[in-house]
Amino acid sequence: MQVLRDEFRRHLETFYARLQLAPPYDSVEKAIRHLTTALQGMPPEEQTRLSANPALRWEQYRRAFVESGLHRKHRGIIARLTASPLAADLPAEHKHFLEAFKS
Repeated sequence: MQVLRDEFRRHLETFYARLQLAPPYDSVEKAIRHLTTALQGMPPEEQTRLSANPALRWEQYRRAFVESGLHRKHRGIIARLTASPLAADLPAEHKHFLEAFKS
């Protein structure tokens, strides 16, 4: 579980760094708590399956991102950046975070 939390944190840090924005630290911590709560509610075999499947991990990461309210922080700025070269420079999996700003 700690590995998934650390990976999620790294992805969030990379996402905001590549967009050249300071991450909203309180909301980042809230997102990590949301992920932790979701992971703790899963049976061990589902946690194992999640660890082995990147698509399932990203589903959980995106859910924690949205449920924590991160998709509302810097919303206007990031929505404008979605068409910029900065967004194009993001790792492909970070498009899951960008999609939350478009909805």
